[in-house]
Amino acid sequence: MNHPALAGHVPAPAAHTAHVGDSSIGGLLLESGKITPENAERVLRMQKELGIRFGEAALRLGLITEADIEQVLARQFNYPYLPRGSGNFSDKLIAAYEPFGQQVETLRAIRSQLMLRWFARGRKALVVVSINADDGAAIFAANLAVVFSQLGEQTLLVDANLRAPQQQEFFGLKGRQGLSDLLAGRGDLDAIAKIDSFVALSVMSAGTLPPNPQELLSRTSFATLNEQVASRYDVVLYDVAPFSSGSDALAVAARAGGALLVARKNATGLADLATFAEQLERNGVEIVGTVLQEF
Repeated sequence: MNHPALAGHVPAPAAHTAHVGDSSIGGLLLESGKITPENAERVLRMQKELGIRFGEAALRLGLITEADIEQVLARQFNYPYLPRGSGNFSDKLIAAYEPFGQQVETLRAIRSQLMLRWFARGRKALVVVSINADDGAAIFAANLAVVFSQLGEQTLLVDANLRAPQQQEFFGLKGRQGLSDLLAGRGDLDAIAKIDSFVALSVMSAGTLPPNPQELLSRTSFATLNEQVASRYDVVLYDVAPFSSGSDALAVAARAGGALLVARKNATGLADLATFAEQLERNGVEIVGTVLQEF
């Protein structure tokens, strides 16, 4: 892969010296502790002698790695992501930890299609749903929420799987009230957690697991909640229980208006998928697209 460090803008050495608080590559490397002031002087000398960029000079001197360059470039262009091992998040969040890989490129392509086909039409909410629990819809929804937030869209991910929720685990959220508590009248929008590592991402956990998930999601209080969050966020993604677990997805999708179907290659039955799509459409839900996962 052609590394972005070699194409990024770095001011000429004669006109600029790296300082803490500087938004240049050199300044960000210095501020983050990747290089010392003494090493910055070495880098600047090589940069001047060879006429190369600051990042390339630092790489040649062995002071930083390509991963360091990717990290500061992300900061320079307000594109938040995390180095491996940092944050209290699941390593399955590839959009957070591996933003330059092919899988995340595919996620960004899907994001672009959704922006054009759905959100550009003034729609705010979308349900991400699968047939079976092992089709990977929950982690797909989590990664999709991350890439939307990286675009700068104020994004809310709602865990509406009130049977076997996973978003709380993915994002390291413990002991919080959530969707079920709001719908039961025992909570409010303070249950939404701002994910500080991503400037534009918030998550609402499922909350207390109720004995009547389908009934809760069918209440008018869910319609009210959907309107409230749609007025506050650019993108609202609902992760719901798989269709094989019950009809929860139908209730949520009917309120959201649109659904993105997630299928797993060589696992999801085409007949089951067609049946589910037909039921969604009968409930007035638009099928925005279908994603085929391989894992």
